[in-house]
Amino acid sequence: MKVAKYHTLIVSKTLLFIGCLLSAFPLQAQITHASQGQLDENAATILKKAAARFDHNVGFTVAATMLDGNKKQIAKHSAQVLYNKGKYHLTLPGQEVVCDGVTVWQWNKEAKEVSVSSMADDEVNLLNPGRLLANYQKNFKAKYIRTDDDGTAVIDLAPRSARSFHKIRLFIKEDDGLLRRIEVHKYDSGREIYDISGFKKIATNASSFSFDPAKHPGVEIIDMR
Repeated sequence: MKVAKYHTLIVSKTLLFIGCLLSAFPLQAQITHASQGQLDENAATILKKAAARFDHNVGFTVAATMLDGNKKQIAKHSAQVLYNKGKYHLTLPGQEVVCDGVTVWQWNKEAKEVSVSSMADDEVNLLNPGRLLANYQKNFKAKYIRTDDDGTAVIDLAPRSARSFHKIRLFIKEDDGLLRRIEVHKYDSGREIYDISGFKKIATNASSFSFDPAKHPGVEIIDMR
């Protein structure tokens, strides 16, 4: 029973992180740089290009891997994602998360429950990397690290104030701005790794980003707003 509960918590955290990652991407087109510390021009250029990739309706897969302090894998999950200007729909076995840009519905199919909450709006929240990218100069110092042989640029975001992690490492294709991986590096040497693949433009509609209880009879709605 304890193992099952822990598994559920890991899945929920994965869904929340991916959802918040998507929730703030519309702001990326408004990237600004406050006058706090020296600006890394290489990092700024690449981050701006990465933001532009989310200007369209897109679909992709996110594979989330959790590592403990000994670099041992403790969980791994994959989610299919539909995204449209701040709205998103995540699908993985047994669960779905739907957001219309304001409200988030997390549907646990096995439990026949839907938890309803408001979309997070904290630009310094670890679970909002999209918003962090949009306003990184305010709360983070970006540093261009290197470009690997395959053309992937590595950029670190170091927090300006104390956090539960010491950096977020981004892997972005330098030529086209495609975000390939996000790594959250914790002080206990644990990591959260999010690999993005299958990125492509895709058609969506309003029903893709809303949950209609009338179409799901028998589902309990738990409103947490």
